Amino acid sequence: MSTTTGSLAESTLEGLLEALASKQPVPGGGAVAGITTALAAGLGGMVVAYSLGKPALETAQPMLEETAHELETLRRRALEEAEGDAAAYGRLNALWSLEKEHPDRVSGWNQAVEGAIEAPGAIMRTADRVLELLERLPGNSARHLASDLSIAVELAATGARSGERNVAVNLPLLEDETARERFDETYGELGARVDARARSILEQIA
Repeated sequence: MSTTTGSLAESTLEGLLEALASKQPVPGGGAVAGITTALAAGLGGMVVAYSLGKPALETAQPMLEETAHELETLRRRALEEAEGDAAAYGRLNALWSLEKEHPDRVSGWNQAVEGAIEAPGAIMRTADRVLELLERLPGNSARHLASDLSIAVELAATGARSGERNVAVNLPLLEDETARERFDETYGELGARVDARARSILEQIA
């Protein structure tokens, strides 16, 4: 996906916001979902960074080191998935501009719609994994960063919910009813799990 300054990872914050506010389809909601998930992983990483090396958390150090590494991986993955969402939408949009009976649209439509569903679905899965990692931290991280941990949890949940919005908006475009029901069930269950996990973590922090 292109912004005024290049890819998401290379864009300045100002350039990204200008691109989001402009009259163009990408970056859009998918980019925001992925960026929000990446922010959650980054902020969670900060909480872990301040917890590493603390004598009071000595027994948690191996877990914290592992968590730091995985959150870094997930932060990068979320940005890649944001780019992937834009690419998937681009493929669908290209077919949408064709006549409904055009051979390319007929042959490629369902595959393109599935791609536009699976891309934000991938962001949801990444956000869920970020929450799984953040779930380890209440009681095992620096207490003075409890508010940052709470914000990271909220961001991960928001990233997942934003991805679910993109899933939902594309489901009606899928002509295969069986596939549509399967996707609806899969991502509906994932969304419910994310919400329950986020609530549980926030209760532990409080």
